[in-house]
Amino acid sequence: MLKKFYKMHGIGNDYIYFDCFGEELTDPRGAAVTLSDRHFSVGGDGVVMICKSDCADAKMRMFNADGSEGKMCGNAIRCVGKFLYEIKGVKKTVLTVETLSGIKTLALNVSGEKVLSVTVDMGRAELCPSEIPARLDFPRAVGVPLTVGGREYCVTCVSMGNPHCVVFEDPDALEIERVGPLFENHPVFPERVNTEFVKVTGRNKLKMRVWERGSGETLACGTGACASAVAAVLNGLCDKNAEITVCLRGGDLIVKYTDEAVFMTGGAEFAFVGEVEF
Repeated sequence: MLKKFYKMHGIGNDYIYFDCFGEELTDPRGAAVTLSDRHFSVGGDGVVMICKSDCADAKMRMFNADGSEGKMCGNAIRCVGKFLYEIKGVKKTVLTVETLSGIKTLALNVSGEKVLSVTVDMGRAELCPSEIPARLDFPRAVGVPLTVGGREYCVTCVSMGNPHCVVFEDPDALEIERVGPLFENHPVFPERVNTEFVKVTGRNKLKMRVWERGSGETLACGTGACASAVAAVLNGLCDKNAEITVCLRGGDLIVKYTDEAVFMTGGAEFAFVGEVEF
């Protein structure tokens, strides 16, 4: 059976999207593993199913390249918004998308029937270690010590629907393929963790590289950019209620951390359309 797919990316964080309003994939985990291979298949950071929802305009299910299901993906959800508006004909500039971490509201910046950028209300940042989850004996894990691979790091842990560990280290001065898996699989994180290595380059400007659980290093991570901005504010390095530019390998995201929520703004692009046989 041939199934149409849409290759889309949010500043280089690329996924393979399937319109599942009619029928969902029978084995999305297996599809993610097979199709994400960049040499022998389509190539991507994972697979996203865009499905019907009883409580929102659509439901998003995201599967990492290793087949594990993610609760939330900031770059993918912006692409879902673009897909709904441009392909499914949901002509609303404010959309809701159901995820495993709750319903998210998207504000679309539209010009000439094209979605130029999307602002996502990512909800509140979770700072309680037990909710991240992280086995750390602190009320909040802000600037706390963590020994990884025999070295002590100063880390800040945040959940943006999935767990993040933010380290303020020069991202260009580390062996991320060696260090990343050590953080990802550290026993402190029972559900593994996404790790952001961040350098402050201005009062409200950050440079970031990310090692994502289940995918390895990616060009961008929306929830990771949000977690990094939150961590920077909590550590007194950036300003609350200000637009913080997070520079990733694939491009820039704008994050605003307020008392009510974290807001993320960035682009969403179509790469190509194809068919794959199941």
